[in-house]
Amino acid sequence: MSRFEEQVVRAVQGRSPLIHVHTSEEDRVIARLKPLEQLCFPGGTSSTWSCVRGLEPAVEGVDTRDPAAALQQLIARPRRGFCVMKDLADFMTDPRVVRGLREIYFSAARDYQSALVLISPLAGVPESLEKEICQVELDVPTGDELAARMLAIERQFPGAALPEQLKPQIVLALRGLTMTEVDHMLYRIFSAGTSEHKILDEIFAEKGMLAKKAGFLEFVPLKVDTSAVGGLENVKSWAAKRKDLFNQEAVNSGMPIPKGVLVMGVSGCGKSLLAKAIAGLWHVPLFRLNMSMVFSGQYGSPETAFRRALDTIESIAPAVLWIDEMESSLSIPKEAATPQSMIFSEFLTWMQEKPPLIFVAATANRIEMLPAEVIRKGRFDQVFFCDLPDDVERAQILQIHLERNLGTASGIDIPRLIACTSGWSGAEIEQAIIATRIDARQSGKPVTTDDIWLQTHSMVPLSKTMSEQVKAIRDWAFKRATPASIKHSA
Repeated sequence: MSRFEEQVVRAVQGRSPLIHVHTSEEDRVIARLKPLEQLCFPGGTSSTWSCVRGLEPAVEGVDTRDPAAALQQLIARPRRGFCVMKDLADFMTDPRVVRGLREIYFSAARDYQSALVLISPLAGVPESLEKEICQVELDVPTGDELAARMLAIERQFPGAALPEQLKPQIVLALRGLTMTEVDHMLYRIFSAGTSEHKILDEIFAEKGMLAKKAGFLEFVPLKVDTSAVGGLENVKSWAAKRKDLFNQEAVNSGMPIPKGVLVMGVSGCGKSLLAKAIAGLWHVPLFRLNMSMVFSGQYGSPETAFRRALDTIESIAPAVLWIDEMESSLSIPKEAATPQSMIFSEFLTWMQEKPPLIFVAATANRIEMLPAEVIRKGRFDQVFFCDLPDDVERAQILQIHLERNLGTASGIDIPRLIACTSGWSGAEIEQAIIATRIDARQSGKPVTTDDIWLQTHSMVPLSKTMSEQVKAIRDWAFKRATPASIKHSA
């Protein structure tokens, strides 16, 4: 028995005549109530009401499309079983409707034989009925439900069967969508004959559209994985070992599920790239939380907006939640009575209690500005420090960016470039190659090592312009964070 079914049975056992389900999935609620009819109300049958069709089965000679008239009929002639009312939330401002519900509530104390199930996509109930209405949550479709639905739709398209090895990944990607959204997605995939490697991208893009409605969650397409990261082998190894643990099977088996990582370090050394790479490696959609929009006031108070962001990411899990430059939004001590301190408190609680298939990838430039409560074990699995790349790592970074921007690294003297980029970050190396490519395009000549060398001599790396700040970051991280690179390992 599912959690939803258990909650309904307990509500009936407690003789609650008014049950509210916050969902837009009307058909799914009705289907889930069907097996409970004889258990909860032996000999009873379910009925429904909508403002268009009225009560069904209909009352002969009576127009029950008016909600007050429908409630009067249910009071005068109670129907044994569940009565699912689909549109009643839109009429809760009518005092006759509120009075009718209260009459049903108090009459049930004398003769309990039915329960009104109020379905609404809107959260909350009128304050005048808060004590009378029992709130029940409809859980998201399970993996078994999604697999069964995918098989049912697949049978309708004999020539578009999905590869068996891809189906578990699709089921995992579909989690968090409503069954209606799943149907639309699967019909589109099978009808269009979407290629295998684009199916997951389609599903992730759909989740991105859902997140976009919140206004402060940005879907980040998965364009890279850890193979696009130069160096930082400790983080890449950590992520690879946990790739097969971030799924429902691992949750069901009781395995510890990765919670998140906090990556701090020198600016431009790959912190944000690692968040994208982990999501790409795990084939899990990545969403960036825009804290500036949370604090903007466009979506209500910052605390309410932040809570909505967390609720949204929970509804579309599994997902990777990327919080960039975390110290900018969570650096205020919790004793301070500000929206920032309240969000800080909310975040700490959520990190401890969040659903298992949400992974938090947070980055910070100045981790010493973060309160100790954020970085303690139990909230993040690991705190990594990204330092300036050494010679071996700069060789990897040069190779990656030369191939990405020029198509090949042949003919380029990489050892020479390693020597002239000492103290450079990966981002600075990338910009030097991009600038060289632009100049070469304007001149119509192929890129040479001398061209890149000239660019490196016209740029001053951050390690020189902000040497004191870089030194302070490195000093703080020494023996306080796990090195992201193998070169620092003992």
